[in-house]
Amino acid sequence: MLKFPVSAAMVAAIAISFAHAQSNATVTIPVKKTEATSGKKMFASYCAPCHGVDGQGHGPVASSLKTSPLDLTMLSRKNGGQFPEKHVIAVLQFGADVPSHGSTTMPVWGPVLGSMSNTNPMDKQIRINNLVDYLKTIQAK
Repeated sequence: MLKFPVSAAMVAAIAISFAHAQSNATVTIPVKKTEATSGKKMFASYCAPCHGVDGQGHGPVASSLKTSPLDLTMLSRKNGGQFPEKHVIAVLQFGADVPSHGSTTMPVWGPVLGSMSNTNPMDKQIRINNLVDYLKTIQAK
């Protein structure tokens, strides 16, 4: 019963410490549980604070970070026209060591998404798959 509030607090703490480590400003990112079936809603809740509602890296937290968040609409273009699905899944679950993140301290959503359901053990994978499917729809043409 307490898993979600604890998870939300954990995510907020990670986001705050990440923002604080990247600058002197303290930023709070509110995190709400979203439907597992809506990649768009999950993106708006979890990714948009840094990557922006449009995914282009201009979220409200972006200016407080040391390096700009990745433009997620360019993932396919930067990967020879193919969406790098396996890489995106791995980043969501385990973080990434890419220049735009500076280190693996980007909030890792896998554990948080996995703790949002105590009734369906596949909920984490469903959430990640739906988030990845949404990211495919915002790719630049």
